[in-house]
Amino acid sequence: MQRPHARTALTCSAALLLAALTGCGGSEADTEKPTAPGGVTAQAGSATSAHVMWEQASDNEGITGYDVYRGGKKLLSVPATKLMTDIDGLTASTAYTFTVRARDAAGNLSAPSTAAAVTTPADAPADEEAPTGPTKLRGTADSGRTVTLSWGGSTDDVGVTSYDIYQEDSRIHSVPGTRTTAQVTGLRPGTVYTFTVRARDAADRSSPDSNALDLTTPSAPGAPRSTAPTGLRTETAAEGGEFLVDLSWDQPDTGGTIPAYQLFLDGKLTTTIVWGGTPPTGRATYRLTLTDPPGTRYSLKLRPKLPDGKWGDFSAQRTVVLPG
Repeated sequence: MQRPHARTALTCSAALLLAALTGCGGSEADTEKPTAPGGVTAQAGSATSAHVMWEQASDNEGITGYDVYRGGKKLLSVPATKLMTDIDGLTASTAYTFTVRARDAAGNLSAPSTAAAVTTPADAPADEEAPTGPTKLRGTADSGRTVTLSWGGSTDDVGVTSYDIYQEDSRIHSVPGTRTTAQVTGLRPGTVYTFTVRARDAADRSSPDSNALDLTTPSAPGAPRSTAPTGLRTETAAEGGEFLVDLSWDQPDTGGTIPAYQLFLDGKLTTTIVWGGTPPTGRATYRLTLTDPPGTRYSLKLRPKLPDGKWGDFSAQRTVVLPG
């Protein structure tokens, strides 16, 4: 028979163990589902592809991704940072419906979004030409997170199916071929963006780029001013077996001397520009030598080293094509 004090010790030990377990794994499981994504749209990108977009969902703990469904069958998953995707492998002249569900870290799925319907256009085997490039791209920064773009329409031997909006060579938005305006959201305040637009036809051929447009979103109240170089221009020439790319830009006002710049090609650091003598004031120049084959295409941007030793904001991006 157990003595009273032994029973008391066991009871206390059990209570302490329960308290310890509660403290260590104590938070309740996340069983709350995210809200369903809103604003789901689908449009044909070509006779065999569609572009699906949606608005950000919300969750008590945070969204980790989105699942895209076609007719109730899951097609793919994308991370929470993406609010659009392209669906390939479709059939021409066919109606489809797409829905999107949000997912959180606990695996909870939202209810399906409202279905977005789209019908792919007829196949165009006789479409042998790519569309002409959009013209006169222009736009305004509506807020720190939104810009509105407009452009002159393209032409095609069969017809333009859609216009794709690119930001630094990444497609971020698409609109139907009947539209020549677009609103781009989800941007950052106080940031310079470079936009181009391409037309696409039913055979999935893309046009050349429109002109590049630089837009800077307004800074948030109280935020420091931008330290991005502005007015970046490039001139390319062939010399022997090499290509010379002359860069020039207006230096930002940082309250001190800028001792160096980092130059990026295709998003990767290619060189650090360090002045041999006294750093220039006002407009700066630099000559880059490249030995790649003619026709090679590069995206180029740079950023300054600030007087406090930190790296500043990136300039707008420029595209360089080595002459043939």
